[in-house]
Amino acid sequence: MDNIFSNTDYLKRNVEKDLGDEPQYSPMDPPDAYRPPNLEVVPYEALPAFLKHLTDEHKLISAELEKFEATLLEIRKEGVNKERNNRLGDFFKFLDETIVLHHLKEERILFPVLHDKLIEIGEKSTGDIPETAVDMLENDHIKTMQLTTLAFSLMGISSRLTDISSRALLIDTSIEQSNLLIELLRLHIFREENVVFPLAVKHLNEKDFNLMNIKMFKYFSEQI
Repeated sequence: MDNIFSNTDYLKRNVEKDLGDEPQYSPMDPPDAYRPPNLEVVPYEALPAFLKHLTDEHKLISAELEKFEATLLEIRKEGVNKERNNRLGDFFKFLDETIVLHHLKEERILFPVLHDKLIEIGEKSTGDIPETAVDMLENDHIKTMQLTTLAFSLMGISSRLTDISSRALLIDTSIEQSNLLIELLRLHIFREENVVFPLAVKHLNEKDFNLMNIKMFKYFSEQI
């Protein structure tokens, strides 16, 4: 699997350019992923009910990521024991039961209507198959499951090995993939709350969001 975060450090060079009123970016000096251009954050209080619901779930997910990260650090320093192994199991269970469901809510309710609207207003790629910001989020969901499968499988296989060096290598690789998973989910949450949710608030109307509330109950039996 390609390392999806292989280009975390960029070579910065001065590029002669006319700045004007808009920030200019060079391939040698790209914008930080956590500071995208033209950022317009919508306050939580101004979000429609469905987006508030997703944001609330983001807080729960972020808290679990913090605990998972702390467990990984303990394992890297002191190794695996029964308690840490149980905590790993708890996180992967949370991911399977909560994060996957959270992603499903987005994919069934928010993404289709927002994707259609962005294509309609021209905020899309120019290829034969138009892509929008929604495609980026859907790709994050796919990468999440790929990294989860790899990290979980490696940790599981390591527990069956008797060779100490081989076991240590698999554990270390699993930790690396788990840390990539953590960073991906954090970046995904940032992209949603700071880029995609503002697009939804800007371009979708009250009727669109009311329909999302109806679908939440229809598809997931959750009233918001």
